[in-house]
Amino acid sequence: MQTSPAHAAHHDEREIETLEDFDATVSARGTLAGYRVQAVDLTDRTRELLTTDTSGAVFLGCPMREDAAQKIRTDGALVFPPVPDLPFDPYRGHLYTADQLFASLEKGYERTPDALAYAWFQRTRADGDIFASMLRAVHDDSISDALDELLRGARVVGVMGGHAMARGTEAYAGAARLGRELSRDGLTVATGGGPGAMEAANLGAYAAPYEDEMLEEACRLLARAPSFTPSITDWAQAAFEVRERWPKGNHSVGIPTWFYGHEPPNPFAAYIAKYFANATREDGLLARCNAGVVFLPGAAGTVQEIFDNATPNYYESRGEPTPMVLVDREHWTERLPTWPLLQALARERSMESRIALVDRIEEAPEALKRLGG
Repeated sequence: MQTSPAHAAHHDEREIETLEDFDATVSARGTLAGYRVQAVDLTDRTRELLTTDTSGAVFLGCPMREDAAQKIRTDGALVFPPVPDLPFDPYRGHLYTADQLFASLEKGYERTPDALAYAWFQRTRADGDIFASMLRAVHDDSISDALDELLRGARVVGVMGGHAMARGTEAYAGAARLGRELSRDGLTVATGGGPGAMEAANLGAYAAPYEDEMLEEACRLLARAPSFTPSITDWAQAAFEVRERWPKGNHSVGIPTWFYGHEPPNPFAAYIAKYFANATREDGLLARCNAGVVFLPGAAGTVQEIFDNATPNYYESRGEPTPMVLVDREHWTERLPTWPLLQALARERSMESRIALVDRIEEAPEALKRLGG
């Protein structure tokens, strides 16, 4: 049973993202020349910094004593100091966890790092400050780098669907069973990281190592707070209660955005790659789903994702087309007739054998396997 994607061991050999990495590099190599040190607190490593060659190195957001900073600048290293009074670290070396984003939840959601980052985004987005937009871009690039390191070598399947799907509904339970089956098949489930269908799929992946009854019981517990409105605090606390009761779930990935501030991240994704720029997030999410994508009934956002995914499959700009499975015939042919257009685009191209429309969510895993050859 897979519990986490192939990760950190594969990161760029010149990147140092933890104090352990830093100590190991200094003792094994005796030099930091040309290294990239990312968001590591070096306040207690002054002696090492003063006695080690750091020429050509780059220090991104690493707290350190002033004498150490002066010495490494003299060596020819670049030092990007930490930015004071920011509710997030633009240079972070790792993805977020739900515990980090929801820290201080007991005082109310608006006190959490997630809510504070969103409030900062709202404030700075309005004033068009170049420094703030640069910090957002650096942050999002750090997140993409961490996501690549995490998912290297993993078989990733995306589950897309709207945030409006309420806990306690049959649709939610179906999306959760889908996530569970995909995770049990050894795939890494990736979603947009928000509530609704996205949460359900991350919950299902989390439930994969447990007996089937666990998921039914978890769905019952969650149904007490069916939606993230009116209270994100109650909604998130219900999820943390489920996690406390069953603490050893499978890993999955959520890729949400602060662009939609009304949409908190869900706590069932083990790794959360949260972005400021929604365009970067959308493209990054779909580009990493190398084992295909399942599209559950959704509205404008899900329609956009279908064609964001179809375009590189049509042009084969990312190599061979990846499987696309649309769930709910009536939804995708009558309510929002996306399927006929997708079929017309695919006709006589290699993506034609990689798309499918199924009636029921239970048919999606089998369709994915069939399309994936």
